[in-house]
Amino acid sequence: MRQFHLHLVSDATGETINSVARACVIQFDDVRPVEHFWNLVRTERQLDMVLEGVQENRGLVMFTLVDEKLRRRLQDFCREVQVPCIPVLDPLINALAAFLGVESQRQPGRQHALDAEYFGRMDAMDFALAHDDGQSSWDLHEADVILMGVSRTSKTPTCIYLANRGIKAANIPIVPGCPMPPEIEKLTRPLVVGLTKDPDRLVQIRRNRLKLLNQNESSTYVDPEVVRAEVTDARRMFTRRGWPVIDVSRRSIEETAAEIMMLLARRQTGGLPGLPPEGSIT
Repeated sequence: MRQFHLHLVSDATGETINSVARACVIQFDDVRPVEHFWNLVRTERQLDMVLEGVQENRGLVMFTLVDEKLRRRLQDFCREVQVPCIPVLDPLINALAAFLGVESQRQPGRQHALDAEYFGRMDAMDFALAHDDGQSSWDLHEADVILMGVSRTSKTPTCIYLANRGIKAANIPIVPGCPMPPEIEKLTRPLVVGLTKDPDRLVQIRRNRLKLLNQNESSTYVDPEVVRAEVTDARRMFTRRGWPVIDVSRRSIEETAAEIMMLLARRQTGGLPGLPPEGSIT
């Protein structure tokens, strides 16, 4: 395993550069970055600390600074100490400026402005928390998406991820012997999506869950035959009601959320090429 120092320098929260760096590094096997995270770098004094850190631990520098003076100083320093220095957003910003025929505003943290979009995300987050695990079913008609699935099919984290994108998401567990909320039959606005998972993988996850809670592992909750029946019955219900189904067995939360957002977009635009109108997405 090869280690290297990676300096991530941002004048805002650093979410963007952190995501970009991780997306790039994951493409290389047998390497592990030692990350040095420098966020909210907006003054000369703050940049001094960054330069000292780069001097002590030389390695790749990636930055998203918009202040021209700070940018130039960081790049000049990296050139002197002979370490790579990459302005990760420059190609895209320059391409947009050329295409649109206007100059960018060069304002740090502009994407985190307290505007209508920001408060929309906060509202969506409150909605997801209030409608987690079948709670507050009386106003499900306000949801953009409702996720259905048996226990441990990643319903809650997917809802939270969607909420961070401004999508109002609720989730309802499918529990053997428990009827669905009657409100679900009357809904027309929300997109209802069924989540499913490989039964064997589901049993393993549930067993780990019980261990963490110090609970008895001999319950039907982890019985392979019972779990298979749960998954089969849930899929039959999804098919019967015409709900799209996403198999999350080998998907990350981000990938599942991306599929759901594509379904929403298809619904809003009347259909997207390459996606089936209904049924399973595997």
